Amino acid sequence: METVERVVTDRGELVLRRDGAHFELISNGVFLMDTRSGTSERTLVRAALSAAAPGARLLIGGLGVGFSLAEAVRSKTAAEIVVIEIEPDVVAWHATHLASFSAGALDDPRVRVVTADLGRWLATTDELFDVICLDVDNGPDWTVFGDNAALYGDAGTALLRAHLSPGGVLAVWSASASAAYLTRLTATIGPVETLLTEVDRGEPDVVYLARRCS
Repeated sequence: METVERVVTDRGELVLRRDGAHFELISNGVFLMDTRSGTSERTLVRAALSAAAPGARLLIGGLGVGFSLAEAVRSKTAAEIVVIEIEPDVVAWHATHLASFSAGALDDPRVRVVTADLGRWLATTDELFDVICLDVDNGPDWTVFGDNAALYGDAGTALLRAHLSPGGVLAVWSASASAAYLTRLTATIGPVETLLTEVDRGEPDVVYLARRCS
């Protein structure tokens, strides 16, 4: 395992490591994500956009290694794609080390990347979206940063709902199933579909698709 870059951010140490042809993102010693698969991240976006009409406005919370954004750009459904990523170094790595994984998606004219905390950005904008894809930390029950947990709580879920157009879809990625979060989504957003992606080790990755019903 080779350390490619190590930076100190407002949230602590962020490390980009290489393992052969693949990369890993490590935050304060905790594994965040890697480039080995991306199946569930692509499912997150593909399933959400399949439930939207052409011309949709899409918000992606979390750029990561770029699988979600690359999938969004491949779709003809999204007319505008806004990506919120808190780490400027992660955005910069998509011009170098991670460029092949996002497949040039940051250069697509439909894409706007905002370097900001997602919760704080949502609290200060009046933009509405037909689709919101949330892939922050490891899901509602395993957040590396305490501030991110608020996105999955009652107030955070209500904030996400407030930025969904009527009939819009909120898609949420999680490293494991969460019965409590499923209940919250159903009560706050609307009917929920659960999609599972098997992984090599551990529980399946989970995508929750919730449609705003009013």
